[in-house]
Amino acid sequence: MILALNNVSKAFGADPILEKISFHIEEKEKVGIVGVNGAGKSTLFKLITGELLADQGEVIMPKTATLGYFSQNLEIDSQNTVYEELKTVFEPVMVIEEQLREMESRMSELSGEEYDMLMSRYAELSHKMEDMEGYSYESRLRGVIKGLGFSDEEKEQPIHELSGGQKTRIALGKLLLLQPDILLLDEPTNHLDIESVQWLEDYLKGYKGALLIITHDRYFMDKVVGKVIEIENRRATVYFGNYSHYAEKKAADRKALMHRYINQQREIKKQEEAIKTLRSFNREKSVKRARSKEKNLEKMERIEAPDSLPDNMRFSIKPKKESGNDVLSVNDISMAFDGQTLFENVSFEIKKGEKVALIGPNGIGKTTLFRIILGRLDAVRGDHKLGANVVIGYYDQEQEDLDLNKTIFDEISDEYPELTVTEIRNLLAAFVFTGDDVFKTIENLSGGEKGRVALAKIMLSNANFLILDEPTNHLDINSKEILEQALRSYEGTVLYISHDRYFINATAEKIIELNRDKAVTYMGNYNYYIEKKTDSRETVAENITVETENKLDWRKQKELQAQQRKKENAMKRLEKDIASTEEKIDELTELLDTKEVYTDSVRSREVYEEKEALEERLMKMYEEWEELTS
Repeated sequence: MILALNNVSKAFGADPILEKISFHIEEKEKVGIVGVNGAGKSTLFKLITGELLADQGEVIMPKTATLGYFSQNLEIDSQNTVYEELKTVFEPVMVIEEQLREMESRMSELSGEEYDMLMSRYAELSHKMEDMEGYSYESRLRGVIKGLGFSDEEKEQPIHELSGGQKTRIALGKLLLLQPDILLLDEPTNHLDIESVQWLEDYLKGYKGALLIITHDRYFMDKVVGKVIEIENRRATVYFGNYSHYAEKKAADRKALMHRYINQQREIKKQEEAIKTLRSFNREKSVKRARSKEKNLEKMERIEAPDSLPDNMRFSIKPKKESGNDVLSVNDISMAFDGQTLFENVSFEIKKGEKVALIGPNGIGKTTLFRIILGRLDAVRGDHKLGANVVIGYYDQEQEDLDLNKTIFDEISDEYPELTVTEIRNLLAAFVFTGDDVFKTIENLSGGEKGRVALAKIMLSNANFLILDEPTNHLDINSKEILEQALRSYEGTVLYISHDRYFINATAEKIIELNRDKAVTYMGNYNYYIEKKTDSRETVAENITVETENKLDWRKQKELQAQQRKKENAMKRLEKDIASTEEKIDELTELLDTKEVYTDSVRSREVYEEKEALEERLMKMYEEWEELTS
C-alpha cells in the first residue's frame, strides 16, 4: 500500500464537502476519480497533498514516498526555453554527470591509492546515476517534448512567449519526468490534442508509480485505469475495472437501490394507510395495533433514494425547416496567415442528416475552417457551397450569445416569443431543466448547464445544420451524456470539432481528419477511424497510395450508410415504444394508489401484475436500445 485515506471528512464553513472517505491505493495502481462538477474531487487531491487539512480522519502514506500534483490551473512562467525548463528536472543527474566527467579526466593523472579511491568513488556515482536512470535522461526528455506536442521550433521558444495551454503542458511534462511515487493528475488531457492524449495514455500505462487521475475523458480512463473511485453525496465508492466497467456496475447498483427504495416506499405507504384505517376504527385494540405499527415504522432503516440522473431524451428534435440532400461542399480550400500555411487542398462533402466529427492536431486550423464555412474568413484558395435551404446554427465554446442576467426560461421565451410555456418547458426538459431549474439565472449556471441552454436555443431556431466548436469542453460526464443523447435525437445535420474520443464514438457516423495537405474522410466512428488508420499505415508500408476512403471503397460506404439508417429507424421506433410503455407504467402506478383499486385485492393484484409485466418488457427494451447505441 502506498496511500490510504481513513474516514476523511472536510467542510467549508457549514457546508460539508467530503464525509468519511476511505480507500487505499497500491503501488503501481492506476485509479480514476469520478463525480459531477463540485463533488469534491479537487478538494480530495488537496487533502492528499496536504494543501488542505482534513477536519477528521487521516491520510496515510510512507514518509519516503514522493508525491507529484498536477492541477488544472498550473502554469510555469520562465525566461527559459521549453527544452531548458524541462531539462531542469534533471539538474541532480547533470551534477553527477559533470562529476563523472571530471573524474574521467583525472584518471590518467593518478596512480596507487589515490587512483583506487577515485575508482571507488566513480563506481559509487555510476551506480547512483543508473538508479536515477540518468544515462537515458536525454531520450526521456525528447520523448516527453514530442509526446506533449511541441515541435522542434517550439521547444526553443522562451516560455514567457507561449500560451497558457502550452505553459500548462510544460508543467505536466516536468511532473512526468520527475516520476514521483504517487502521481495526482487533475484533468491532464485539457490542452492536449488527440495524438498527445494517446501518447499520454501509453506513458501512464507504463508508469512505475501509483496514479490517481481526475478526468472527464471516458475513453482515456478506459485505456489507463484499473479502478474507479466515485465521489457522490460526499461519500466515496470503489469500483474495480475501467470506466466502462464502472458505468455498467454503477447502473446496476443504482437500479437495485432504486428497486429497494420503491419497494420500501410502497411498504411505508401501505403501513401508513393501515395505521390511518386502524385509528379510524377508534377502538382500543385497533389504536394499540396502530401504535405498534407506528413504532415499527420508526425503527425501520430508511433507504435514501439515489440521486436522480439526467433522463434519457424521449423524443426526436426535428428542425423546423428541412434542407436539401447536399448540405455542404468544400472544394480545394487552402488557408494561410502571414505567409504561413495552415492547410491546403481541403475537400469534402456533407449530406443531410449526417453527424460528422472534424479532427486534427492543435494548430492545424479546425476553427479557422469553421470560420471560413461560416463566412467570417476568406480562404486563400478554393471555395465552399451550402446546399438548398441550409440554415446554420453555430455553437462556440464561450456561449457568447447568452444573456447572463436572464433566467433559462426567459432566455428561451424572449428569443422565441411565439412558443407557449408548455412548449418551452418540454424543450428544456429534453435538456434536463425541469421544475424550478428553468428559473435559474444563467450567470449562476455551470459551464455544462450553459452549454445545454445554448444548444437548446440553436435547436429551437430555424437551423438545420449545426456547427459545434468543442461542445464538450468543460462538461462533466453527465452533461456529455445529455449532449450525446441530444445529437443522436437531432434529425438535422451536425458538424463538430472535438477531442473527446468517447463522445465521437457515441455520436459520429463520419470523421473528417484535417491534415496540412488534405482532408481524409472515414465513414464510421472513432474506433472505425483508428482501425482504418492502422490499415492505412500498413498499406503505406507496402507503397500503396491511399487518397481517401471514399474513392477506395464506395460500395462499403454505401452499405455502412444503409446500415446506419436502418439502425437509426429501429432506434426511433424503439424510443417511441419505450415512451409509451413508460407512460402506461406511470398510469398503472397512479391507478394502484386509487382507493377503488387498493381496497379491491383482486383488482389490485391484476393491476400490479400488469405493471410488473410492463416493467420487465421495458427493461428488455432498454437493453435492446443500449445494444443499438453501442
